[in-house]
Amino acid sequence: MRGFGNGLKTAVLLAALSGLMLMAGQTIGHGFGLKFAFGLVLVMNGVAYWFSDKIAILSARAKPVTEQEMPGYYAIVRRLTSKAGLPMPKLYVIPSPQPNAFATGRNPRHSAVAVTQGILGILTEEELEGVIAHELSHVGNRDILISSIAATLAATITFLARLAFYAAIFGGGRDDEDRGSGIGELAFLILGPIAAMLIQLAVSRSREYQADDSGGRLCGKPLALASALAKLERGAQLVPVQTNAAMAHMYIVNPLRGRSMSRMFSTHPPTEERIARLQRLAQVIG
Repeated sequence: MRGFGNGLKTAVLLAALSGLMLMAGQTIGHGFGLKFAFGLVLVMNGVAYWFSDKIAILSARAKPVTEQEMPGYYAIVRRLTSKAGLPMPKLYVIPSPQPNAFATGRNPRHSAVAVTQGILGILTEEELEGVIAHELSHVGNRDILISSIAATLAATITFLARLAFYAAIFGGGRDDEDRGSGIGELAFLILGPIAAMLIQLAVSRSREYQADDSGGRLCGKPLALASALAKLERGAQLVPVQTNAAMAHMYIVNPLRGRSMSRMFSTHPPTEERIARLQRLAQVIG
Protein backbone atom coordinates (compact mmCIF):
# COMPACT_ATOMS: atom_id res chain seq x y z
CA MET A 1 0.00 0.00 0.00
CA ARG A 2 2.90 2.36 0.66
CA GLY A 3 4.11 1.85 -2.93
CA PHE A 4 0.61 2.71 -4.19
CA GLY A 5 0.65 5.83 -2.02
CA ASN A 6 3.96 6.98 -3.48
CA GLY A 7 2.67 6.37 -7.00
CA LEU A 8 -0.49 8.35 -6.27
CA LYS A 9 1.56 11.18 -4.81
CA THR A 10 3.68 11.30 -7.97
CA ALA A 11 0.56 11.39 -10.14
CA VAL A 12 -0.88 14.26 -8.07
CA LEU A 13 2.37 16.21 -8.31
CA LEU A 14 2.56 15.74 -12.08
CA ALA A 15 -1.06 16.86 -12.35
CA ALA A 16 -0.17 19.94 -10.30
CA LEU A 17 2.66 20.74 -12.69
CA SER A 18 0.34 20.31 -15.66
CA GLY A 19 -2.25 22.56 -14.03
CA LEU A 20 0.39 25.16 -13.27
CA MET A 21 1.51 25.17 -16.89
CA LEU A 22 -2.06 25.62 -18.15
CA MET A 23 -2.56 28.41 -15.62
CA ALA A 24 0.62 30.01 -16.91
CA GLY A 25 -0.65 29.99 -20.47
CA GLN A 26 -3.99 31.43 -19.43
CA THR A 27 -2.42 34.10 -17.21
CA ILE A 28 0.07 35.31 -19.79
CA GLY A 29 -2.44 34.94 -22.60
CA HIS A 30 0.10 34.15 -25.31
CA GLY A 31 -1.24 31.00 -26.96
CA PHE A 32 1.63 30.84 -29.46
CA GLY A 33 4.17 31.35 -26.70
CA LEU A 34 2.70 28.47 -24.71
CA LYS A 35 2.78 26.13 -27.70
CA PHE A 36 6.26 27.22 -28.73
CA ALA A 37 7.66 26.88 -25.21
CA PHE A 38 6.16 23.46 -24.67
CA GLY A 39 7.30 22.24 -28.10
CA LEU A 40 10.85 23.51 -27.64
CA VAL A 41 11.23 22.08 -24.14
CA LEU A 42 9.62 18.81 -25.23
CA VAL A 43 12.20 18.41 -27.99
CA MET A 44 15.10 19.26 -25.67
CA ASN A 45 13.96 16.90 -22.92
CA GLY A 46 13.04 14.25 -25.48
CA VAL A 47 16.64 14.23 -26.70
CA ALA A 48 17.86 14.11 -23.10
CA TYR A 49 15.47 11.23 -22.35
CA TRP A 50 16.42 9.25 -25.45
CA PHE A 51 20.13 9.53 -24.69
CA SER A 52 19.80 9.62 -20.89
CA ASP A 53 22.08 6.63 -20.32
CA LYS A 54 24.91 8.00 -22.47
CA ILE A 55 24.62 11.50 -21.00
CA ALA A 56 24.71 10.24 -17.41
CA ILE A 57 27.58 7.83 -18.00
CA LEU A 58 29.70 10.48 -19.75
CA SER A 59 28.93 13.06 -17.07
CA ALA A 60 30.02 10.67 -14.30
CA ARG A 61 33.09 9.54 -16.28
CA ALA A 62 31.98 5.96 -15.59
CA LYS A 63 33.91 3.08 -17.10
CA PRO A 64 32.33 -0.18 -18.34
CA VAL A 65 33.40 -3.35 -16.56
CA THR A 66 33.26 -6.95 -17.74
CA GLU A 67 32.06 -9.99 -15.86
CA GLN A 68 35.62 -11.30 -15.80
CA GLU A 69 36.79 -8.12 -14.09
CA MET A 70 34.01 -7.97 -11.48
CA PRO A 71 32.20 -11.32 -11.20
CA GLY A 72 30.66 -10.46 -7.81
CA TYR A 73 29.09 -7.27 -9.16
CA TYR A 74 27.62 -9.15 -12.11
CA ALA A 75 26.35 -11.98 -9.90
CA ILE A 76 24.36 -9.58 -7.71
CA VAL A 77 22.82 -7.80 -10.70
CA ARG A 78 21.99 -11.07 -12.49
CA ARG A 79 20.30 -12.44 -9.38
CA LEU A 80 18.18 -9.32 -8.91
CA THR A 81 17.25 -8.80 -12.56
CA SER A 82 16.18 -12.44 -12.79
CA LYS A 83 14.01 -12.02 -9.72
CA ALA A 84 12.52 -8.75 -10.99
CA GLY A 85 12.02 -9.97 -14.56
CA LEU A 86 14.26 -7.25 -15.96
CA PRO A 87 16.88 -7.53 -18.72
CA MET A 88 20.53 -7.32 -17.73
CA PRO A 89 21.71 -3.69 -17.76
CA LYS A 90 25.15 -2.47 -18.73
CA LEU A 91 27.40 -2.19 -15.69
CA TYR A 92 29.84 0.61 -14.93
CA VAL A 93 32.21 1.77 -12.20
CA ILE A 94 32.70 5.46 -11.46
CA PRO A 95 36.26 6.50 -10.50
CA SER A 96 35.14 8.41 -7.40
CA PRO A 97 36.06 7.84 -3.75
CA GLN A 98 32.60 8.95 -2.58
CA PRO A 99 30.32 5.95 -1.97
CA ASN A 100 27.34 6.31 -4.30
CA ALA A 101 25.46 4.73 -7.20
CA PHE A 102 22.87 5.49 -9.85
CA ALA A 103 20.84 3.83 -12.60
CA THR A 104 19.75 5.34 -15.88
CA GLY A 105 18.17 4.44 -19.20
CA ARG A 106 15.01 5.29 -21.10
CA ASN A 107 13.57 1.80 -20.55
CA PRO A 108 14.63 -1.56 -19.05
CA ARG A 109 16.16 -2.70 -22.35
CA HIS A 110 18.36 0.39 -22.55
CA SER A 111 19.50 0.74 -18.96
CA ALA A 112 22.73 1.00 -17.04
CA VAL A 113 23.82 0.72 -13.43
CA ALA A 114 26.89 2.54 -12.15
CA VAL A 115 28.56 2.29 -8.75
CA THR A 116 31.50 4.28 -7.46
CA GLN A 117 34.80 2.79 -6.38
CA GLY A 118 34.06 4.22 -2.95
CA ILE A 119 30.87 2.21 -2.49
CA LEU A 120 32.63 -1.04 -3.30
CA GLY A 121 35.05 -0.51 -0.43
CA ILE A 122 32.62 0.13 2.43
CA LEU A 123 29.49 -1.97 1.84
CA THR A 124 28.92 -5.61 2.65
CA GLU A 125 27.57 -7.86 -0.10
CA GLU A 126 24.04 -7.66 1.36
CA GLU A 127 24.22 -3.86 1.57
CA LEU A 128 25.48 -3.59 -2.00
CA GLU A 129 22.65 -5.89 -3.09
CA GLY A 130 20.17 -3.54 -1.41
CA VAL A 131 21.64 -0.53 -3.21
CA ILE A 132 21.54 -2.26 -6.59
CA ALA A 133 17.97 -3.43 -5.91
CA HIS A 134 17.07 0.24 -5.28
CA GLU A 135 18.68 1.29 -8.56
CA LEU A 136 17.05 -1.50 -10.56
CA SER A 137 13.72 -0.42 -9.08
CA HIS A 138 14.24 3.00 -10.66
CA VAL A 139 14.59 1.19 -13.99
CA GLY A 140 11.57 -1.03 -13.43
CA ASN A 141 9.44 1.88 -12.20
CA ARG A 142 10.29 3.95 -15.32
CA ASP A 143 11.57 6.80 -13.18
CA ILE A 144 13.67 8.28 -15.98
CA LEU A 145 10.46 8.77 -17.98
CA ILE A 146 8.63 10.26 -14.99
CA SER A 147 11.54 12.61 -14.26
CA SER A 148 11.66 13.66 -17.91
CA ILE A 149 7.94 14.53 -17.88
CA ALA A 150 8.35 16.55 -14.70
CA ALA A 151 11.42 18.32 -16.10
CA THR A 152 9.59 19.14 -19.35
CA LEU A 153 6.63 20.69 -17.55
CA ALA A 154 8.80 22.61 -15.07
CA ALA A 155 11.12 23.91 -17.80
CA THR A 156 8.14 25.04 -19.90
CA ILE A 157 6.76 27.03 -16.96
CA THR A 158 10.16 28.67 -16.41
CA PHE A 159 10.43 29.45 -20.13
CA LEU A 160 7.01 31.09 -20.08
CA ALA A 161 8.01 33.17 -17.06
CA ARG A 162 11.03 34.46 -18.94
CA LEU A 163 8.83 35.14 -21.97
CA ALA A 164 6.54 37.22 -19.78
CA PHE A 165 9.56 39.08 -18.37
CA TYR A 166 10.86 40.10 -21.78
CA ALA A 167 7.35 40.94 -22.97
CA ALA A 168 6.95 43.27 -20.00
CA ILE A 169 10.27 44.99 -20.79
CA PHE A 170 9.85 45.40 -24.55
CA GLY A 171 6.08 45.36 -24.84
CA GLY A 172 5.57 48.95 -23.79
CA GLY A 173 3.08 50.33 -21.31
CA ARG A 174 -0.34 48.94 -20.50
CA ASP A 175 -3.67 50.66 -20.42
CA ASP A 176 -6.02 50.34 -17.50
CA GLU A 177 -7.81 47.32 -18.97
CA ASP A 178 -4.57 45.34 -19.22
CA ARG A 179 -3.21 46.40 -15.86
CA GLY A 180 -5.01 43.60 -14.00
CA SER A 181 -3.56 40.95 -16.29
CA GLY A 182 -0.15 42.61 -15.88
CA ILE A 183 -0.34 42.04 -12.13
CA GLY A 184 -1.20 38.39 -12.79
CA GLU A 185 1.79 38.06 -15.11
CA LEU A 186 4.07 39.64 -12.51
CA ALA A 187 2.86 37.23 -9.83
CA PHE A 188 3.42 34.29 -12.17
CA LEU A 189 6.83 35.63 -13.18
CA ILE A 190 7.94 35.51 -9.55
CA LEU A 191 6.07 32.52 -8.16
CA GLY A 192 5.60 30.24 -11.19
CA PRO A 193 9.18 29.00 -11.59
CA ILE A 194 9.58 28.59 -7.83
CA ALA A 195 6.42 26.52 -7.58
CA ALA A 196 7.43 24.43 -10.60
CA MET A 197 10.86 23.72 -9.14
CA LEU A 198 9.42 22.74 -5.76
CA ILE A 199 6.94 20.35 -7.38
CA GLN A 200 9.65 18.84 -9.58
CA LEU A 201 11.84 18.25 -6.52
CA ALA A 202 8.90 16.72 -4.69
CA VAL A 203 8.45 14.29 -7.60
CA SER A 204 12.13 13.33 -7.28
CA ARG A 205 11.79 12.70 -3.55
CA SER A 206 8.63 10.65 -4.08
CA ARG A 207 10.42 8.41 -6.59
CA GLU A 208 13.26 7.85 -4.12
CA TYR A 209 10.79 6.64 -1.51
CA GLN A 210 9.21 4.37 -4.12
CA ALA A 211 12.59 2.93 -5.15
CA ASP A 212 13.47 2.28 -1.50
CA ASP A 213 10.22 0.39 -1.02
CA SER A 214 10.53 -1.57 -4.29
CA GLY A 215 14.23 -2.21 -3.73
CA GLY A 216 13.71 -3.41 -0.17
CA ARG A 217 11.08 -5.88 -1.37
CA LEU A 218 13.20 -6.98 -4.33
CA CYS A 219 16.28 -7.85 -2.30
CA GLY A 220 14.15 -9.12 0.59
CA LYS A 221 16.41 -7.37 3.11
CA PRO A 222 15.19 -3.81 3.72
CA LEU A 223 17.47 -3.47 6.76
CA ALA A 224 20.51 -4.11 4.57
CA LEU A 225 19.44 -1.24 2.31
CA ALA A 226 18.81 0.92 5.40
CA SER A 227 22.31 0.13 6.69
CA ALA A 228 23.78 0.99 3.29
CA LEU A 229 21.95 4.34 3.20
CA ALA A 230 23.38 5.24 6.62
CA LYS A 231 26.91 4.50 5.39
CA LEU A 232 26.39 6.38 2.13
CA GLU A 233 25.02 9.41 3.93
CA ARG A 234 28.12 9.58 6.11
CA GLY A 235 30.31 9.03 3.06
CA ALA A 236 28.64 11.89 1.16
CA GLN A 237 29.35 14.21 4.10
CA LEU A 238 32.96 13.09 4.57
CA VAL A 239 34.04 12.72 0.94
CA PRO A 240 33.11 15.78 -1.12
CA VAL A 241 33.05 15.43 -4.90
CA GLN A 242 32.86 17.68 -7.94
CA THR A 243 29.88 16.63 -10.00
CA ASN A 244 27.26 18.13 -12.27
CA ALA A 245 24.49 19.50 -10.03
CA ALA A 246 21.93 18.62 -12.72
CA MET A 247 22.82 14.94 -12.25
CA ALA A 248 22.65 14.92 -8.44
CA HIS A 249 19.06 13.66 -8.36
CA MET A 250 20.10 10.43 -10.09
CA TYR A 251 22.31 9.16 -7.27
CA ILE A 252 20.98 7.07 -4.40
CA VAL A 253 22.10 9.78 -1.96
CA ASN A 254 22.74 13.41 -2.83
CA PRO A 255 26.44 13.67 -3.78
CA LEU A 256 26.31 17.41 -3.04
CA ARG A 257 25.19 16.91 0.54
CA GLY A 258 25.00 20.05 2.62
CA ARG A 259 24.60 22.50 -0.24
CA SER A 260 20.81 22.51 -0.28
CA MET A 261 19.09 25.46 1.39
CA SER A 262 16.40 23.30 2.98
CA ARG A 263 14.66 19.97 2.64
CA MET A 264 12.11 21.58 0.31
CA PHE A 265 14.93 22.32 -2.13
CA SER A 266 16.50 18.86 -1.87
CA THR A 267 16.40 16.25 -4.63
CA HIS A 268 16.35 13.48 -1.99
CA PRO A 269 14.18 12.88 1.07
CA PRO A 270 15.90 12.92 4.48
CA THR A 271 18.00 9.79 4.88
CA GLU A 272 16.76 9.23 8.43
CA GLU A 273 13.17 9.12 7.14
CA ARG A 274 14.15 6.71 4.39
CA ILE A 275 15.79 4.45 6.96
CA ALA A 276 12.73 4.62 9.24
CA ARG A 277 10.47 3.59 6.36
CA LEU A 278 12.73 0.67 5.50
CA GLN A 279 12.68 -0.43 9.13
CA ARG A 280 8.89 -0.43 9.06
CA LEU A 281 8.95 -2.35 5.78
CA ALA A 282 11.20 -4.99 7.37
CA GLN A 283 8.57 -5.55 10.06
CA VAL A 284 5.85 -5.94 7.42
CA ILE A 285 7.62 -8.45 5.16
CA GLY A 286 9.41 -10.22 7.99
